[in-house]
Amino acid sequence: MRVLHTLLAGAFAFGAMSAAASAADYNFKIGHAASSKHAFNIGVEMFAEAVAEKTGGKVAIEVVGDRQLGDDKQLLEGVQLGTIDGALVSAPVFPLAAGAAAFDALQLPFVVPSYDSMSAVLSGPVGQKLLDSLDAKGMKGLSFYEAGQRHFLSREKPVKSVADFEGLKTRIVPIPLHKATWEAVGTNPVGMPYGEVYSGLETGVIDAVEINLSSVESENLFQNAKEVTFTGQYFWPGVLVVNKAKFDALPEDIQTAMIEAGHETIAKHYQFAKEDEARVAEALKAKGVTINQLDDLKAMQDKTAPVVTEWSGKDPIIVEFIEAIRKGS
Repeated sequence: MRVLHTLLAGAFAFGAMSAAASAADYNFKIGHAASSKHAFNIGVEMFAEAVAEKTGGKVAIEVVGDRQLGDDKQLLEGVQLGTIDGALVSAPVFPLAAGAAAFDALQLPFVVPSYDSMSAVLSGPVGQKLLDSLDAKGMKGLSFYEAGQRHFLSREKPVKSVADFEGLKTRIVPIPLHKATWEAVGTNPVGMPYGEVYSGLETGVIDAVEINLSSVESENLFQNAKEVTFTGQYFWPGVLVVNKAKFDALPEDIQTAMIEAGHETIAKHYQFAKEDEARVAEALKAKGVTINQLDDLKAMQDKTAPVVTEWSGKDPIIVEFIEAIRKGS
């Protein structure tokens, strides 16, 4: 009986979604590479709800997670080509896959002190300047949603000091900024697709991964690695983009509604991500994960400071971002 109720509920929800889509004047599929249980999925759902409300149901957005439309790079390329309507793509992918160097600002180690400061800057003029810079790349940037501050997950030994990082085969997103950051810390960085992290930890191909707690939970990484160290080296914004040609073809009032929906949900989602990190930490402890503190965090910050200096010269918006963060606006 319970299974029947579940099936009926699912059928009803699908029917309601299909009815809403068929009644809409404009339909978008927005993909992302994370689990449907992940914070990114919630961010896109917030956007979809805000757009539906602001347009009176004229725009229907279907959220497609679990890498069904591709990984981050494939999603980004699909949006640019127009084969995918829209996507929430991890910020680090933009410099390498789209030549948008300014987005490295969001991954500079130890520049952003809190969820609140990141939210404030991304909701302000500098955040808008980042989004507007994508117009020339065939995309309309609409919002930022947060996967969570990045920490360190290791398979075997707990990492409690900077010396403990030495030589650990650590999965990174294969981009120059992350390689430089984790080489400076002393690890052996290993570029690996996100979808291979679970098996990499399981088989020992990697010893560790720098990652947010939401992914440790939603991707079940805690099954293969149970030592988390709170390092908080940078945050992990996803950038919500849609194909610019499709966006430009919309009536002006619909464009305005989508822009407003994106802007207004940034702070709401950052508050969610902030609160969710505390919840996930407790949930992981209940699953046998140990939460460690780094005894000499200042030493880690000092080792990565030259990386911040070097990357600050790669785009003028990066300098503006750092100044805005330091001013607290």
